[in-house]
Amino acid sequence: MKLAMKYIILYVNNFEKTMHFYKDILDLPVKMQQDAYVEFNTGATTLSINTRQSVKEEIGLNVPEASVSTQTFEIGFAVENVPATIDKLRRQGVPIIKEPITKPWGQIVAYAADPDGHYIEICTSIE
Repeated sequence: MKLAMKYIILYVNNFEKTMHFYKDILDLPVKMQQDAYVEFNTGATTLSINTRQSVKEEIGLNVPEASVSTQTFEIGFAVENVPATIDKLRRQGVPIIKEPITKPWGQIVAYAADPDGHYIEICTSIE
């Protein structure tokens, strides 16, 4: 069996805030939108958002409300200049969780948070 990562869907509480964050602040192009489901073009893997209510109504999956913020994953975006990107996000009111640091393997990494508290890694590529 050969698996290929096609997309990631984030279940969100506030569609408008989250849509603004990914579309306007991170400047991701919208690939497709159907009501509260949106796909953003991020390269090889599509990033999608959908409201918990929409998933319950449309698909029938029980997605619990995010009453407690727990992080079990992060979304990583590679950029050329991590400090400049973090400064731009900070000026736009995005919470910065960790300032840029250089890892022992040479990669520069920083963390921000989206409106639902999902960790967003901003990093240089390791290629």
